[in-house]
Amino acid sequence: MEAKEKKKHHKKQKHQHPNDQTTKPAPDFSFKPSSEVKGLRFGGQFIVKSFTIRRARPLELLKVLSYPPTNKNSTDVNKTPFPSTTAFLPTNFTILAHHAWHTLTLGLGTKKSKVLLFVFESESMKLAVDRIWPPEIPLGEVNKKFIRGLNGCEMARFKFRKGCITFYVYAVRRVGTIGFSRADDLKIILQSVVALNDFLDHTAMLAMPHQRSINYASSQVAMAH
Repeated sequence: MEAKEKKKHHKKQKHQHPNDQTTKPAPDFSFKPSSEVKGLRFGGQFIVKSFTIRRARPLELLKVLSYPPTNKNSTDVNKTPFPSTTAFLPTNFTILAHHAWHTLTLGLGTKKSKVLLFVFESESMKLAVDRIWPPEIPLGEVNKKFIRGLNGCEMARFKFRKGCITFYVYAVRRVGTIGFSRADDLKIILQSVVALNDFLDHTAMLAMPHQRSINYASSQVAMAH
């Protein structure tokens, strides 16, 4: 009887909630070749593969992470934090398509979308990749063109569910590199994502704190297009 109770207790500990983000990042911090690292997952929602994401501007990334717009620890006040990070956000088409699909399927279609962040080992590596990556891409092509397409690179993957948004964070370095030169940036980004409240809808995610409509024009942060 006692053996059965121990076995049952061990089973409960093993099956943690999939959104448990208190201890997950540490053991997952392992680099793998880009051909082996996990990409985006879609489950049975195949229609979502046609939805698009677009490259975010630096200030948009900071807004999504709820991070201060200036780096107070830097001597250069004009320098934007995370200079080696490239982010991709849902486009307006994706926002509207998610809501339309959810309505057409009588609530069965997913309202969850994806945000991608790539933290490169150097700013020069980010700039080189930005030149070959398209500014806008369907979600269904991300695994092939972004994840598998970076030959000669290794990645560490982190995944966080935040309400209707799932964050995928990839640390990218060249094969054979020891350590990760942007570990501090990666740590701050991971901590920022973990600290975020769940997003209730895509409009609120793109709107950030004060915006109420996807058609709202801001002089500081450009909207999805």
